Amino acid sequence: MADIGLKTGSGLPSAKTALGWILKGEVALAVGVIGIITLLILPMPPFLMDLLLALSLVASVLILMTALMIKKPLEFTAFPTVLLVATLFRLGLNLATTRLILSHGHEGGHAAGAVIESFGELMMGGSFVIGVIVFAILVIVNFVVITKGSTRIAEVAARFALDSMPGKQMAIDADLSSGLVDEAGAKLRRKEVEQESTFFGAMDGASKFVRGDAVAGLLITAINLIGGILIGVVQHKLPVGEAASSYTVLTIGDGLVSQVPALIISIAAGFLVSKSGVEGSADKALYSQLALNPVALGMVAAASGVIGLVPGMPLIPFALLSVGAGYLAWRATRTKPEPAIETSEAAEAVDPDAEEPIAQALAIDDVKIELGYGLLNLINDLEGRRLTDQIKALRRTLAAEFGFVMPPVRILDNMRLPNQGYALRIKEMEAGAGEVRLGALMAMDPSGRQVDFPGEHVKEPAFGLPATWIDEALREEATFKGYTLVDPATVLTTHLTEILKENMADLLSYSELQKLLKELPDEQRKLVDDLIPSVVTAATFQRVLQALLRERVSIRDLGVILEGVGEAAPHSSSVGVIVEHVRSRLAKQLCWQHRGDDGALPIVTLSPDWEMTFADALIGPGDDKQLALAPSKLQEFIRGVRESFERAAVNGDAAVLLTSPGVRPYVRSIIERFRGQTTVMSQNEIHPKARLKTVGQI
Repeated sequence: MADIGLKTGSGLPSAKTALGWILKGEVALAVGVIGIITLLILPMPPFLMDLLLALSLVASVLILMTALMIKKPLEFTAFPTVLLVATLFRLGLNLATTRLILSHGHEGGHAAGAVIESFGELMMGGSFVIGVIVFAILVIVNFVVITKGSTRIAEVAARFALDSMPGKQMAIDADLSSGLVDEAGAKLRRKEVEQESTFFGAMDGASKFVRGDAVAGLLITAINLIGGILIGVVQHKLPVGEAASSYTVLTIGDGLVSQVPALIISIAAGFLVSKSGVEGSADKALYSQLALNPVALGMVAAASGVIGLVPGMPLIPFALLSVGAGYLAWRATRTKPEPAIETSEAAEAVDPDAEEPIAQALAIDDVKIELGYGLLNLINDLEGRRLTDQIKALRRTLAAEFGFVMPPVRILDNMRLPNQGYALRIKEMEAGAGEVRLGALMAMDPSGRQVDFPGEHVKEPAFGLPATWIDEALREEATFKGYTLVDPATVLTTHLTEILKENMADLLSYSELQKLLKELPDEQRKLVDDLIPSVVTAATFQRVLQALLRERVSIRDLGVILEGVGEAAPHSSSVGVIVEHVRSRLAKQLCWQHRGDDGALPIVTLSPDWEMTFADALIGPGDDKQLALAPSKLQEFIRGVRESFERAAVNGDAAVLLTSPGVRPYVRSIIERFRGQTTVMSQNEIHPKARLKTVGQI
């Protein structure tokens, strides 16, 4: 014991450890394959051959039962590997038994083991001619009928699986973009599609093993028979009749012991590839499709009865078949309504709430695209960028730009829309609509003038700019003239982008807020726990984020926003006050977001007179102030804003309006009604290092 302990401690594996390694699946498989190769090289005693032949028979039955019981072929993806190992195992046994037969066949039928001797005597029935005929028929059935049919089914299934892969992938992408499945579900479905194509491709190749095995078995049998008789007569001086009898029994027994497992595995392969379109185990599929049709069973009963009455035909077998088929037909007629009742009862047992279908009907899609019938090709456009791909890219872009992932976009067809029309809905309410022209391009002049090309003159749906649908053949000429060209899917996606930006605040629901907070880093989670709900409620924090998104301020830097809320919330419960403080904390981000091409922030300032006018128009106590501006003054202000920003736009500047902190929210509330894309910033939101460029004054 001391020596063993010393050896184990010195780094050598103990006997228990070595046994544990061998019992591991991959090591056991490797040992098994090496053992099969050993059969091809080393001679085996008869008692060991009996054990291995029995293992071959039992393993083939296990493979057949597994193929019968699985619900779909992908549950047995290891079958091609199993088929290869089983074929190699049988070939190894063939070679080992051939060695025994040719070496000791002159000693009698027991020379190659009891299994081969029993099979030979059982199948030959006292005559080796009968054994040869039975063996030949068995090989023909396996090779010509079962193996050839299985090979053809596997070949066709592999071809169709590969051809259908693009369509299945497109269907998965469409479901993902429409929100019917999430990322995990889409990955699982893509993996299943990949496994299906790989499996049937492997089955197409593996079926060749079965055919080769059948041919090899036939050749080995012929070699054993002819070679054994020659060895017995020439080498061992046996009479020709005795040599033929002895070697024939052994050869036919060996061939049958090999061909029976091969036949069973061929049947298993046939079952596996032929049930590619059938769900459920084979017995349930056959029963549901054959034994539940009372008309078919009734015709079988009638035909059996008529055949039994034909003179010379045995009446009893056909009468029994007629009665049995008639009983099954009667039973199918009586029990046909039961599945619906059972299904209903099962549904009630699973879900006792009778109002569930209504509850499902009340579910609201956050974002939905409805397409006219003629636009369904946008989903499966293989030549250009598909609509589903563009929507996925759009969601990713908006997430990076504004800080939260937009809800999934559901795509549906709507026969009530124009053939090439579409509608964009936010929470089931129509937020935009338009029409596109498949096979054409939308051309726009960057200067805002009408395109000078033949085509359909329209308004671009997202921004209302003049545009023209031109023929695809005019692409090069339009590009040469400097026009902007957009394909139909991009037109729709651009419109959707603007709709989503306008409704971003509404899309940030309470559930989306919870997702944002859960995905924060651990160091910021502590800040969330300290603030919510002790300092500020989750609903108030949601309203703060919605107010920022309403003015298209990114909430990606959620840590700074939380810090700003934590600083302002203890001193004021007003959402407006908290928002203004948070905006001041985001000063660097705001200045960077609206900077011009030269790096400077273009601003239009509010004159001191207008500042005073707005300050005097504020009425109400504390944080509940409201703006009461005379209508004439309001119209004058609107006119001044339009003129100032139009002058800035002519000079190529996308300016922001700069006001004092006290009046910024009220100025913004006016401007968003007629010029929603205009940004209004206060002086507190100007970062000290920002470079300003004044381009106008109101």
